Amino acid sequence: MCIRDRDNGGVMMPLFLKPIFHEKVWGGSKLQQFGYHLPNEHIGECWGISAHPNGKSEILNGPYAGQTLDQVWNDHRELFGEFPSKDFPLMAKIVDAEAPLSIHVHPDDSYAYENENGQYGKSECWYIIESEEDAEITIGTKASSREEFEQQIKEGKFQENLRKIKVKPGDFYFIPAGTIHSIGAGIMAYETMQSSDVSYRVYDYDRKLNNNEQRTLNVSKALDVMEYSSELPNIVPQNEVIENHNCTHVVSNDFFTIVKWEISGTLNYMKPREFCLISVLEGNGKIIIDGEIFEIEKGTNFVLTSEDLDSVFEGDFTLIISYI
Repeated sequence: MCIRDRDNGGVMMPLFLKPIFHEKVWGGSKLQQFGYHLPNEHIGECWGISAHPNGKSEILNGPYAGQTLDQVWNDHRELFGEFPSKDFPLMAKIVDAEAPLSIHVHPDDSYAYENENGQYGKSECWYIIESEEDAEITIGTKASSREEFEQQIKEGKFQENLRKIKVKPGDFYFIPAGTIHSIGAGIMAYETMQSSDVSYRVYDYDRKLNNNEQRTLNVSKALDVMEYSSELPNIVPQNEVIENHNCTHVVSNDFFTIVKWEISGTLNYMKPREFCLISVLEGNGKIIIDGEIFEIEKGTNFVLTSEDLDSVFEGDFTLIISYI
């Protein structure tokens, strides 16, 4: 692999990233299918692209090898088109839910900024990679007010009033900040989200950590940020065929745009923004950047920067591309 600095008039390259694994009480071992060597059999999350303080992706190639994504973001903002936010704005991860996640909610930007040391809030989008038969997600509550939801908690009935949805591989779901939610057992999902790690748990099945302590609940903050009786977010992906490849425009909003590509053969890719997050979810092949060839395969995560002008994908693979 080679790279040239803009000032030297040379070849640039994508930033390939080392995955970060997070052990969870609900995690499993299915992330091995992406070619990852897991530290144990309770890995719930692989952070594929992250500059968050709780998991900073290490760059694997080029002159920035060994540095973390947040370092390059801070020191070489020109690679990201001088994007005006203080922190790298997005995160991409894969979730393996062997058991159900807690029932929880994320704050929006204003609440997180005021109450969580200036962090981003979190809106997110899920792509269902795998799901067992009858596996469900939770999105939203039928309660119409904070008072009603609090009463349901006191009576032990709030779970009966959550909206449950059976899922299948290939489904997409948008989860705006303020929406109570959970991923059920037997689901593997790819998530694109704002770069935030703030969750307020309402219920966690009375599970305990290794030290026999129960995981912390944050019911008061959850009630502060929850949206009640709002309509479920409606995503209607738009499909089109480009150069004989299937392109699915999943969602586009103030937080992110997400596109799924199913490539078979050669695609001349026109980067839509100064930088893009890319994850390979199936297959293998290569990306050619300004004449330089880089092998990519299932489990590869990388960022195309503002320097990566001429990109060609060759092979048979499924990609999720995210940008702002």
